[in-house]
Amino acid sequence: MKTIIFDLGNVIVPFDFKRAYARIEGLSPFAAAEIPLRLRGTDLVQRFETGRVGAEGFVTEVSQILELKTTHEEFLEVFNCIFLPGALLPEALLIGLRERYRLLLLSNTNPIHFETIERAYPLLRHFHDRVLSYQVGARKPSARIYEEALLRAAWDAGECVFFDDVAAYVDGARAAGIDAVQFQSAGQVEEELRRRGVRW
Repeated sequence: MKTIIFDLGNVIVPFDFKRAYARIEGLSPFAAAEIPLRLRGTDLVQRFETGRVGAEGFVTEVSQILELKTTHEEFLEVFNCIFLPGALLPEALLIGLRERYRLLLLSNTNPIHFETIERAYPLLRHFHDRVLSYQVGARKPSARIYEEALLRAAWDAGECVFFDDVAAYVDGARAAGIDAVQFQSAGQVEEELRRRGVRW
């Protein structure tokens, strides 16, 4: 193995969208359970996470869809409240891996969330590069984003291992020839790395 690739959400950074839905319920006429259904009925999230709509446009469209009564600043606070304290992987692991391997982040995300994550989780500084959907213009499991990850990895697919918590995204990586594992815990990551001869 030459490059270790990690997903971001619920692999490194813990999050729970229900926290935001509960907060939005107090600012919108819709119940918390209805909010994700209304958003999934549009292509807004896909456009936001592939850079086809910017942060301001996203806030405007979400506010219209959910009939929100809030300020821009309050919206950002609610939208970012999904993130939980602490990281799911020990920083010592990333530090050790960085010294021997190329470390890559591969994430479906957006500029609002990623700017917040960078401030709140300084351990991201240990990654050599980031492949972010809103910058690349493609989301997992699109082949395009895995192709970009391999370009940034600077090694063949067979020399990379990828950890993601979503089965479909693991399958997408495997289709691109990348050795991929569905994330369960930090202990599982360490065991899977040892099985591949990775040391830190």
